Amino acid sequence: MTTETSQAPAHLSHRQIVLVMVGVMSGMLLAALDQSIVGTALPRITSELGGLDKLSWVVTAYLLTATATTPLWGKISDLYGRRLIFQIAITIFLIGSALCGFAQSIEQLIAFRALQGIGGGGLFSIALSIIGDVIPPRERGRYQGYFGAVFGVSSVAGPLLGGFFTDGPGWRWIFYINLPIGIAALFITSAVLKMPVIKREHKIDYLGALAIVGAVTSFLLYLEWRGRDYGWAEGGALALLGAAVALTAAFIMIERRAVEPIIPMRLFANPTFRIGNIFGFCAGVAMFGAIVFLPLYLQAVQGYSATGSGLAMLPAIFGILSASIVAGLLMSKTGRYKIFPVVGSALIVVALLMMSTLGVDTPYWQIAAYMLVFGVGLGMTMQILLTAIQNDVPHADMGTATGSVTFFRQMGGAIGTAVFGAVLGSRLALYLAEGLDGAGLPIATTVDVNDVEAIQALDGPARDVVLGAFADALDDVFLIGVPFLLVAFVVSLLLKEKPLKTGYEDPGASGLVAAAPAPAHR
Repeated sequence: MTTETSQAPAHLSHRQIVLVMVGVMSGMLLAALDQSIVGTALPRITSELGGLDKLSWVVTAYLLTATATTPLWGKISDLYGRRLIFQIAITIFLIGSALCGFAQSIEQLIAFRALQGIGGGGLFSIALSIIGDVIPPRERGRYQGYFGAVFGVSSVAGPLLGGFFTDGPGWRWIFYINLPIGIAALFITSAVLKMPVIKREHKIDYLGALAIVGAVTSFLLYLEWRGRDYGWAEGGALALLGAAVALTAAFIMIERRAVEPIIPMRLFANPTFRIGNIFGFCAGVAMFGAIVFLPLYLQAVQGYSATGSGLAMLPAIFGILSASIVAGLLMSKTGRYKIFPVVGSALIVVALLMMSTLGVDTPYWQIAAYMLVFGVGLGMTMQILLTAIQNDVPHADMGTATGSVTFFRQMGGAIGTAVFGAVLGSRLALYLAEGLDGAGLPIATTVDVNDVEAIQALDGPARDVVLGAFADALDDVFLIGVPFLLVAFVVSLLLKEKPLKTGYEDPGASGLVAAAPAPAHR
């Protein structure tokens, strides 16, 4: 039985929408910044806390819990209301951030990062669900630039702030900086986010939650730890991979029978939902891989500092922002959206092919041009397909569908980062051996791919060989992303365009509440 406590929200004015977006984007900024600010401080963290062998777990612990809990947050927000659950996610994230700042050992930091990730898993998916609730799909394109701004600001500000805090007041401030941003988000959402709560009888799918968390955890441990460190065919690694497959199969069976499934299998019968998630997964592989490895190229091969590489990424950020704004405005004006993921994925393929030609002496203007094309492609795809999915699913599934989109994109990113990292390691070893042998240098010469300072400290023929090998290996990395984007391009051609809704779905009725004309002032 379902009973509504209120009607669907009335059409919000432009000012009200902006206020709501400031609140939810503050939460999104927390998660986006966390992905780019921590890496700069990792060497200093291990210098103070020790545990160099556990360095990767500072990142992996967050990734594990954030990815595993993303679909759960979406479902819970459908059941208990967006504002309350969004504020709970922010609160958990802030508690984790504060504890990370107080950590006295690497083990404590890893544990607190895992807690932080639990909250972080809800920030993106619930924020995007709230946007889906308060802005009708036909109107949403006018606000596309705001989404691009979050990723743009975090991509540039993350390394800058990470370097500033690490060299200034200390690395702990990379976590403390989350507190004022999060408190502001809590205040704004409490003040302006007034949304209906649909009270209904429900049964929480505990078995499904346990299965999906176990499946994702096993698979990411295989990718980020056991397979990478011990070999992809090693016994323990294969056991984790087998557990991931078995738990995924169990999750599907559980969801088919659950009263309130975490991810209803019926949603996959919706072509828009199915195509959108395949696209998001494939795009996530290439997107996260390129975003991670472009700064590595700039630092290791071109000699930029961490801060300098962040600034050098500005062409990509400009591309994301400008394309998001233009695509959004055109989508709102015409009601058409299929063309954007088609063209966007094609542009990313072109960008990756161009990036696969980067060398030691490639001039910056050329690198900037490639990054601009890459950014424009991302800007045309990042939010368009999410809007298409939110437009085509029942309002009761809004949070679940949005959480699923975020989940599949993050899984693609996790897989892409692991695959690209494995390719980089193997190809770098090959090119180093060939280069050192050709230059008559000892084959025993080794390079830590994570130690950019050591690479830049080399001189003479060894430096030339190492930089050349690094550039060639990264070229192969970018090429690996091309097949995934080609799949995304093909599935985008299969997307059926549907009229974008111009009003809000009334959960207590069978139709839409028509949207009032938008205010004349902007």
